[in-house]
Amino acid sequence: MDPAAIALALAGLFLAGIIKGGTGLGFTSCALPFLVPAVGLPVAMTLVIAPALATNAGVALGAGHFRDTARGFWLFYVATLPGIVIGLSLLLSIDRAIAVRALGACVIAYAILAVVKPNLRLAPGLAHKLQAPLGLTNGIIAGLTGSQVVPLLPYMMSLGLEPARLVQAINLSVMLSSIGLALALAWTGIGSEFVFKMSMLAIAPAILGVQLGSRWRARMSAERFRKVVLGVLFIIGVSLIAR
Repeated sequence: MDPAAIALALAGLFLAGIIKGGTGLGFTSCALPFLVPAVGLPVAMTLVIAPALATNAGVALGAGHFRDTARGFWLFYVATLPGIVIGLSLLLSIDRAIAVRALGACVIAYAILAVVKPNLRLAPGLAHKLQAPLGLTNGIIAGLTGSQVVPLLPYMMSLGLEPARLVQAINLSVMLSSIGLALALAWTGIGSEFVFKMSMLAIAPAILGVQLGSRWRARMSAERFRKVVLGVLFIIGVSLIAR
């Protein structure tokens, strides 16, 4: 990573923080589309780990109902971990361009889901049965692309959870997946020591961005800004697929 690439990556993390603070969208999903063109997918996946943990841990652990959320979705969370290993194994064995296109597809799906907010509903019995296979799938996609929202987001949206519980369940999944992804990246050698150190340094601009975005939220039309951001993410997702 040359100085220009590092500067672009830090700027992307700062911008992703502003977007998360201003709209409540997921940090990783906002950061990866900006990071991948600058530093490539494997480096981007490593860089985003520490900032993602820093921006998600507070919501995951401090929103209340932690034990109930962990108990209710433990099967999904646990199944994600072997999926991450499988996904990283795929990343090591296939053309990286395929993984980047898969990331583009995830970004597009995330943007569409966030705009449309489909009224999905799963019966409780079926929802429980799907936890393990969907958790495994989520882990595979996370290991392959770094994105942790598909099928996590549509699955959680289909359960009819209260908004606070929904946000906590998603953030807890992202937090645990980020820890698992960090360990797997180190174990496979995809994540270098230098990039992990850069990821720790990237916490500061990400948190600063979140704080600025949170302040600006009161001064702007949050919903309009959210739609503009999702439109930009959609375009970037298309560009990743077209690369």
